[in-house]
Amino acid sequence: MFGLRLDPGLAIQILIFAAVFSLCQAAYSLVRMGGAKRVVNKRLALAESGMQIGDMVGELRKQRGLRQDGRHVLSWAWLADLVVRSGLPFRPRRWAAMVAALCLSAAFLGFALTRNPFIAVALGVGVAVGPPLAYLKFMAGRRAKALSEQLPDALEVIVRSLEAGHPVPTAIALVGREMLDPIGSEFGMAGDEIAYGSTLELAISHMAARCRHPDIDLFAATIRLQDRSGGNLVGLLRMSAHTVRERRKLRLKIGAATSEGRISAIILTAAPFCVLGILQLIQPHFYGDVIHEKVVQYGLGFLGTWMFLGNLVMRQMINMRI
Repeated sequence: MFGLRLDPGLAIQILIFAAVFSLCQAAYSLVRMGGAKRVVNKRLALAESGMQIGDMVGELRKQRGLRQDGRHVLSWAWLADLVVRSGLPFRPRRWAAMVAALCLSAAFLGFALTRNPFIAVALGVGVAVGPPLAYLKFMAGRRAKALSEQLPDALEVIVRSLEAGHPVPTAIALVGREMLDPIGSEFGMAGDEIAYGSTLELAISHMAARCRHPDIDLFAATIRLQDRSGGNLVGLLRMSAHTVRERRKLRLKIGAATSEGRISAIILTAAPFCVLGILQLIQPHFYGDVIHEKVVQYGLGFLGTWMFLGNLVMRQMINMRI
């Protein structure tokens, strides 16, 4: 009764759009699969090259900023722990060159803008220290989040392997071969240490020390408990996997509940600086005529101090740990 006539040109355009969309989706899927394969192959590259177990353990530790005996290369414990937790390849010469370049560039820019050597030095040191540490903390946080997401699946792999009759070292090595980074690298290093002659408890303790993650600590405590007092390891690991999943759910709920506080803190902190920037653009002399007054300088310093204290208070209010 009602006829619908579609313009041939429009139909051709729709078909072309659908074909291009399908092609892009297929290319994206191939890139993701190729990226995952590269991650796995990168982790297993040393093993596939025919390197001996002892040399491979030493090389893996060296890439994480550890010595042959497992101790940190860096003397500062907090910085060494942050480097290991970040999972980045430890390249001290390249890092030192990048930090030096950042410091010199920021100092030169600060001196060119202010003609004050003290401000230039302070700016150079701040840029050389702040952004690298922030990047290391960001990478460590992202790696910890990935460990929390992958650990339940890794425990399930170990449980199924034990139920199939494999020993515990073989089950741990299976996780290192089959799962992606970062959990695959950590369990792979533990498996290599066991194969090199380390005990199961010591290898898992080294993994917990590298990760510094509460869920990994729970897994290490489970292994220690079973090794010292015995018991059903399969049941303990299955219960640990359930506990880790529930912990992650609780973290997500807390993150959702505190999201309003975090956004409020960001807005309240950024608003004064945004207003200051807008005033500098539309009315440069608004503060320029009075900025040399002591009252204005002390007032701005007082306001900045109160803003810093307010941010600390809001951070403590929304910083809930499990």
